[in-house]
Amino acid sequence: MTEATHRDKGTLLLAFITGLSLNGSFSVLFSSLVQFSIFPILALALAAWCLHQRYLNRAMPEGMPSLAAAFFLLGILGYSAIVRVEYPEIGSNFIPTVLMVALVFWIGLKMKKRRY
Repeated sequence: MTEATHRDKGTLLLAFITGLSLNGSFSVLFSSLVQFSIFPILALALAAWCLHQRYLNRAMPEGMPSLAAAFFLLGILGYSAIVRVEYPEIGSNFIPTVLMVALVFWIGLKMKKRRY
């Protein structure tokens, strides 16, 4: 039971890292304000590959795909909010921050139901 819970948390962490690195890769490639770095692209490739391997080799428990998608969106919104704090010329970070807070509360309710 503990091993399955540990694996599930690893899947959620990989989904979060994939979201962070996806938004980081897009920012690096398409935003002139953000300096180029190869590391978000490498992190995206490795995290997506690991997440795909988990999907192929293990069955996801009920409710896990929606939680993984929520963690993925949390990663995207988190990176967006951090970049907008660092570069205010891009725009306000109010909407990503509000969406992140709402998503964290939703994740908390779902995880409480699953009894992590």
